[in-house]
Amino acid sequence: MATSVEDKIDSSPVEDKMATPDEEKVATPEEVKMLTLYEDKTPSSYENNEVNNIEGQPNKRRKKKSIVWEHFTIENVSAGCRRACCKQCKQTFAYSTGSKVAGTSHLKRHIAKGTCHDKSQSSPYTPPTRMSGNGSEMPKRRYRTPNLPNIMFDADRCRHEIARMIIMHDYPLHMVEHPGFLAFVQNLQPRFNMVSFNTVQGDCVATYLMEKQNLIKFIDGIPGRFCLTLDMWTSSQSVGFVFITGHFIDSDWKLQKRLLNVVMEPYPDSDTALSHAVAVCLHDWSLENKLFSVTYNQPLSETAFENIRPLLSIKNPLILNGQLCLGNCVARTFSSIAKDVLGAGQDIVKKIRKSVKYVKTSESHEEKFLELKQQLQVPSDRMLFLDDQTKWNTTYQMLVAASELKEVFSCLDTSDPDYKEAPSMEDWKQVETICTYLKLLFDAANILTTTTNPTAIIFFHEVWKIQSELTRAVTSEDPFISSLAKTMQEKIIKYWKDCSLALATAVAMDPRFKMKLVEFSFNKIFGDDAPTYIKIVDDGIHELFHEYVALPLPLTPTYAEDGNAGANNKTDEQGGNLLSDNGLTDFDVYIMETTSQQMKSELDQYLDESLLPRVQEFDVLGWWKLNKLKYPTLSKMARDILSIPVSTVATDAVFDTSIKEMDRYRSSLRPETVEALICAKDWLQYGTSSDVSNAPVRMEY
Repeated sequence: MATSVEDKIDSSPVEDKMATPDEEKVATPEEVKMLTLYEDKTPSSYENNEVNNIEGQPNKRRKKKSIVWEHFTIENVSAGCRRACCKQCKQTFAYSTGSKVAGTSHLKRHIAKGTCHDKSQSSPYTPPTRMSGNGSEMPKRRYRTPNLPNIMFDADRCRHEIARMIIMHDYPLHMVEHPGFLAFVQNLQPRFNMVSFNTVQGDCVATYLMEKQNLIKFIDGIPGRFCLTLDMWTSSQSVGFVFITGHFIDSDWKLQKRLLNVVMEPYPDSDTALSHAVAVCLHDWSLENKLFSVTYNQPLSETAFENIRPLLSIKNPLILNGQLCLGNCVARTFSSIAKDVLGAGQDIVKKIRKSVKYVKTSESHEEKFLELKQQLQVPSDRMLFLDDQTKWNTTYQMLVAASELKEVFSCLDTSDPDYKEAPSMEDWKQVETICTYLKLLFDAANILTTTTNPTAIIFFHEVWKIQSELTRAVTSEDPFISSLAKTMQEKIIKYWKDCSLALATAVAMDPRFKMKLVEFSFNKIFGDDAPTYIKIVDDGIHELFHEYVALPLPLTPTYAEDGNAGANNKTDEQGGNLLSDNGLTDFDVYIMETTSQQMKSELDQYLDESLLPRVQEFDVLGWWKLNKLKYPTLSKMARDILSIPVSTVATDAVFDTSIKEMDRYRSSLRPETVEALICAKDWLQYGTSSDVSNAPVRMEY
């Protein structure tokens, strides 16, 4: 029988001499040399070469454990000669000749090629061949990698990972049909049949649904209520997208948030857009009875306001009749005020921007500017830069840098005849005023980008400080300062009116401040009217606490949570079981009647205790976790209050001067697909199930 060249080499003892079926060999230097000589020959040079087989007795048969035997069978060719036959292509390879047994390396290489598993499909990409000097194709060399794990190809796993890649990195779904990506995948693994746009869209939605099930299980175990933030995005198609994020405190008293829905609204300016989005979220996640507050990022009309409040107060009648269920986004409020400030000084801002542009857009101008700075010995370390007019913080920082280098600009005006329209001293004075009041906003808004979980407690401090500064500035004799302060104060007062109750109740739940800080700050802000506003907060906290007391609680919550419920469950030989119902029915009625009165004093007891020292790294949630047995009802109320968010936007959008816009690509997708891609990306960053064997649910669109 004729023997192929590959069979001769594979059966040669030079390559795999005396290897067991489970052994993965690494070639010795001599073997590599002989293998290289073989591979460098042209087919005609070794076509008629003969390799002598060594006759002998086969080794004692042993159990074959190698993975290759799932793809090969052993066939007896002649006496003392057996060969491995591929189950797919029926090609045979050397296995044993006499007492010599070939290894499995050449069989694994054949499997790895994948050429025999799906010959009916041709690859859309033909890789370029390596050419020798005379134009003929050079034979490929084989390389052996020691200790390479034997990983079986899993097409479903590949599909799952492609879907995850697209979700995690915001890649377009059409990338799976791009020629460059197809060529890459075919070279990486020819056995993988590349998926289409519709298929990968289905895989992404399947990944979203799998992660959603995991999140539903997680949410079901949350002991407290949920707060929602609504962030409305626009699009070039004039439809809106409402990003709804849930904020909550988990069972370990850690503040968490998850993006729950991205709801497409055909008429984003209508009075029912936000209320419809909230209703969709409540139904989708079964949160009708667990909603605590809602924070939005755009001004609401009175009608839109009234559309949301009844929905929430009906579903959650215990939460102060909806008084905590509405609030403005502090980031949007600060951005709106900053735009007003920059608008008041728009002429001088444009003049500064032109001066900075003159320096930064010419290398020679910038060199001259730096030379002048060095000669004048200006102490500022700031560097000039042009602002991004879509983010107000960059304009503020540009003005600050230019103001600190005003001496250099003045000198440049006298030494460079091409530099014109230099700001005057009066202009620089206005720049300093603008920077002074923008700094109040910048320092407060910057907390949203530098603090992991900014709470309402922090922004109670920031807002009342801004309010008190503006109250003084309004009475300034400088007309520009007074006008600027009045413009800012109007929006700060509106924000304070809408959100002060939520902010103040959060401060009251901080054992370092309680109602003392509320009283102090309100006296600073409201003066003689302060007692009225303080009473509103105090009454609101007590009313909310009474509503939590009305919720069903065990008779002995402290002992039950502490694990001591059965500690004294002993039988008295003379009096019987003291915890039985015999003779204590009236006592149970008495406990039910007096429990409410006992619970009422829990809040007053907390408020009357001394304040804790104001340490910098105080963990207010950790304190309530440690004291939940002491305050079983109040701790539940504190958990919900401290989860109220103050901002609706992501950290990269805190300083944006306009509402976010959905890009054209995503706007062209189906709303369900947009929601799946955006929500799944948020969920994947918190980790996912490692079991993906059945993850790719086959879905077609």
